[in-house]
Amino acid sequence: MLYKEETPKETVLITGAGQRVGLHCARRLVADGYQVVITCRRLRPEWEVNPLKGIEVMLADFSSEQGINAFIRVLQERAHSLRAIIHNASTWIDDDLVDGPAFQRLCMVHMQAPYMINMACASLFSADTVTDIIHITDHDALNGADDHIAYLATKAGLENLTRSFAMRLAPSIKVNSIAPALIMFNDGDSEEQQAKLLARSALGLEPGPEVVYQAVKYVMNNPYITGTCLDLNGGGTLKFA
Repeated sequence: MLYKEETPKETVLITGAGQRVGLHCARRLVADGYQVVITCRRLRPEWEVNPLKGIEVMLADFSSEQGINAFIRVLQERAHSLRAIIHNASTWIDDDLVDGPAFQRLCMVHMQAPYMINMACASLFSADTVTDIIHITDHDALNGADDHIAYLATKAGLENLTRSFAMRLAPSIKVNSIAPALIMFNDGDSEEQQAKLLARSALGLEPGPEVVYQAVKYVMNNPYITGTCLDLNGGGTLKFA
């Protein structure tokens, strides 16, 4: 009896996907038939009780050039080809705590890690199919704000990298960004904080991580979009027009 060989699953890498939006997208991509690799800084205790299904975890620290290079070496050894890279890794430092080393960490995670990974791993993308690099930025990085200045400045740098890499890697690799506003409340947000966040958008809701996954799939499925930012803000720009 002859058995049909299974087509190898396409691999998607998501950085910084140990929880919340990143982990949700990883699980949804697995359900859609992809092989998914995620990075995180440490293994989460709950995974010992409920192991991740269909998701390979790579520990990585993008806060230093040494850590970025170490990750790239391991990825190049273990990944034969990539369908997409989703740069979701992020770090948060309040402006009151930002000194020189802290600002450098923000630059490393939000800008230098995506830059170095894109440059080193472009050769892993298949030339025979549509492939994607997606940068997860921030809605407020598009216009700036009077708080979280250092964080938003480095996210704005990632927006610029999006357009530059789109020009460099076309036509073989599409490069786009997704700039979310409020997606999920943080644990510990007060009712007052939640109301303030909801008031910033015309739709006035906490949409949850599925909307980011829908944006990811839109970008991946559309062969005619590159160098573009998908501003996922619930009509926030309408409130301040």
